[in-house]
Amino acid sequence: MLTEAQLQKIQRFHFRTRKLANDLFAGQYESAFKGQGLEFAEVREYMDGDDVRSIDWNVSARFGHPFVKVFHEERELTVVLLLDLSGSHLFGTKSKFKREVLAEVAGMLAFLAIRTNDKVGAVLFGSKVEKYIPPRKGPSHVWAMIKEIFTYEPEDLGTNIKAGLDFLNRVVKRHAIVFLISDCLDDGFSTPLGISARKHDLTVIRLFDPAEENLPDVGLTYVRDPETDQVLLVNFRNKALREKYHTYREKQYDRLAGLLRRTGVDLVEIRTDRPVSEPLIRLFDNRRARR
Repeated sequence: MLTEAQLQKIQRFHFRTRKLANDLFAGQYESAFKGQGLEFAEVREYMDGDDVRSIDWNVSARFGHPFVKVFHEERELTVVLLLDLSGSHLFGTKSKFKREVLAEVAGMLAFLAIRTNDKVGAVLFGSKVEKYIPPRKGPSHVWAMIKEIFTYEPEDLGTNIKAGLDFLNRVVKRHAIVFLISDCLDDGFSTPLGISARKHDLTVIRLFDPAEENLPDVGLTYVRDPETDQVLLVNFRNKALREKYHTYREKQYDRLAGLLRRTGVDLVEIRTDRPVSEPLIRLFDNRRARR
């Protein structure tokens, strides 16, 4: 049962995100992701510049001058959001936790999907897949999804991206537009990611907080791992430790970027201290340009 404060927060988010999706992304999402094939729409008279291969010879013979067949893109798509709810998303040094940014991005994509009458569903996972919301249409479905994303408490706060991708590959049989939204603080998922990239139109949205990129020089400090609950005393004044951590983060990012390049998967990076809309706009613009 939602508390009154939770309900008000979700309602405000629902209204703001829906308005942003309608105002800011009008037409961009639809033109960035193409449908699966074409469907016949009508026959009309031939005009200069029409492809002669589209002439309907039967109708043309009946009326004594050329007519062409007109086809429209078969639009209805299935969108699946792979949402990493592991404990590392309960972190943020600016105005939002990564978990809040994840919910905002997921809500934005869900609204964009229903604007064009696409189906949208979600896979919620941490160390294992904990909930599957099958793709459906309609505002009420998106409202229920957003409530679930905001309030769901995973049983285990570990991270297993491979488990989420394996579930997707096993359960979602038909081609789908898939967004993996995660801070990507995991490895060992290259094989299922490659399978997903071949089967679906996959985009990885990496979330991060600027404080994660470099350790601060704050001396002796207790830190807690949000996924294991382990507490350690760390000397952040140790320059070698800070440099080692920075090198580790760079190598971790390079491995991810290299994997996505090899598999042809788009990478979108979203920070906790900046609007989520700008990286998504760039994604849609780049995809439109490639089409």
